[in-house]
Amino acid sequence: MALKSCNKIDTNTYEIEVTVSPEDFVDAVKKAFMKQRKSIQIPGFRKGKATQGMIEKVYGEGVFFEDALEIVYPEAVQGAIDEAELRVVDQPYDLDVPVMSKDEGVEMKMKLTVYPEVKLGKYTGLKAKYGETEATDEDVENELKNMQERNSRLVTVEDKAAELGNTAEIDFEGFLDGEAFEGGKGENFPLELGSGQFIPGFEDQVVGHKVGEEFDVNVTFPEEYGEESLAGKDVVFKVKINEIKAKELPELDDEFAKDVDDEVDTLDELKEKLKKDISERKEANAKTEFENALIDKVVDKMEAEIPECMNEQKTDELVQDYSYRLQMQGLDLNTYLQYLGQTIEQFKEQFKEGAAKQVKVALALEAIAKAENIEATDEEIEAEINKLAEQYKMEADQIKAAVSEAQLKQDIVTKKAIDFVVDNAKKG
Repeated sequence: MALKSCNKIDTNTYEIEVTVSPEDFVDAVKKAFMKQRKSIQIPGFRKGKATQGMIEKVYGEGVFFEDALEIVYPEAVQGAIDEAELRVVDQPYDLDVPVMSKDEGVEMKMKLTVYPEVKLGKYTGLKAKYGETEATDEDVENELKNMQERNSRLVTVEDKAAELGNTAEIDFEGFLDGEAFEGGKGENFPLELGSGQFIPGFEDQVVGHKVGEEFDVNVTFPEEYGEESLAGKDVVFKVKINEIKAKELPELDDEFAKDVDDEVDTLDELKEKLKKDISERKEANAKTEFENALIDKVVDKMEAEIPECMNEQKTDELVQDYSYRLQMQGLDLNTYLQYLGQTIEQFKEQFKEGAAKQVKVALALEAIAKAENIEATDEEIEAEINKLAEQYKMEADQIKAAVSEAQLKQDIVTKKAIDFVVDNAKKG
């Protein structure tokens, strides 16, 4: 088995010729016969007892050639690719087999798509905005308000009209041209006024009414409403308010602070802790946005003609990852697509732009790593394994079995390439 020729015929496309010696092909034919002989029966022989020569005499010398080709193909082609030092991104295609016989062996021609050549632009000395990292008093106050909201309770309102923010328990029934329509009725429904749960205009017309009042709400269904018989139609809802509840917020004091965080004793301590936590979050966000902005600049400045199959493969990976996440929630992708009313192709379309971006980023970082001789050391690989083991509560040997060393190396090199770009950049 050998590489006969290798020629670049187009951008990212090579044509190779691969040969298999007569001896190797004859051996593969014998293996194909041994694999199939028990299922072959010819007149005069019990099933599985006919010799290879007799079967070839009856059915022709080439009876086992196709199966023999399948046997020699993987090793022969991979050996030729390795010999040619090509880095392919997809399966060979346009296979042609002009020669296949016991006397001459096998000659195969095929085309290969290879990784694109990447021409890097400027990737050091780049400049990007680094966001604010210090928490402001306003940030702290907003966080305290959110905590108040999360710890609020609803209390019944007596002799007071409903206001935005209140929750009104209502009975309602909808009518179209004087006739009640399906799905338009409810009893003791808790409607938070201003939440946008109901169609536009409904909640505003509940505001101002008191418990026990009965009144009409006149609204128009949106043109894009899912039920065609109601889309764009003017309807009337008969509404009665049974109860009104207002949101009661807890006082911002030391007791509140102790209730929401057992690590503090006073409101001032809570504010200081919040300020520290918010600053850390802002620092992490600023760092991520800074890195992303720099990588975007690197990608914008690089040149590469990327094979479409690379984008397609990445799209399929992203869809598969999404499918795995759905499975963890007890859903399969086909059922999910039925809920969405989408075909798999329509669903994939949503991932294509992101996939193409990820492919470009990966190629750019790989090119930077190569240009800067960035590699992963044994110590770094071992540290990454231990980190993953701790993160997923697994033994190091389990991580090694689940994740290939090549993938770990690639992940480490990618991180180091990003760090290199960041360390050689300027904050704007």
